[in-house]
Amino acid sequence: MTNTRPLPEQPGYGSGHGYGQGPHPAHRYVEPAVPPVAPVAPAPQRRRDGSGIRRAALVIHTIGDVAAAFLGLWIVLYLLEANHANVFVGFVEDVADALSWWSQDIFTMDTESLRVLLNYGLPAVLYLAVGHGIAMRLRRF
Repeated sequence: MTNTRPLPEQPGYGSGHGYGQGPHPAHRYVEPAVPPVAPVAPAPQRRRDGSGIRRAALVIHTIGDVAAAFLGLWIVLYLLEANHANVFVGFVEDVADALSWWSQDIFTMDTESLRVLLNYGLPAVLYLAVGHGIAMRLRRF
């Protein structure tokens, strides 16, 4: 059995405006009149978040860390008596010598391992301290 009752009229749908014909013209929404606003061009803005300074600080920080890592690696290779004829050991020694040219023979000890530890360890600590210190000062701006 089917229900054949007609559906009730919706409010706003008057005579002659049944289903599917839309609301009566008097009941349609009309937007209020708003005066046109002139478009304003946005002012060019510069980024002032300090990203350039942070990048420079990161580069300085990283350079100090890499320099100290090469010096520390050379100290470890020397103390473990690595083969000096090896290409990698020779490369690390050359880089460590280039980074610590200014501190060679500051300490002259009879014990060779202590001399290497101090003559290469001092620049490693200074590279770390100076690199991190400059980076920290730059990040404060």
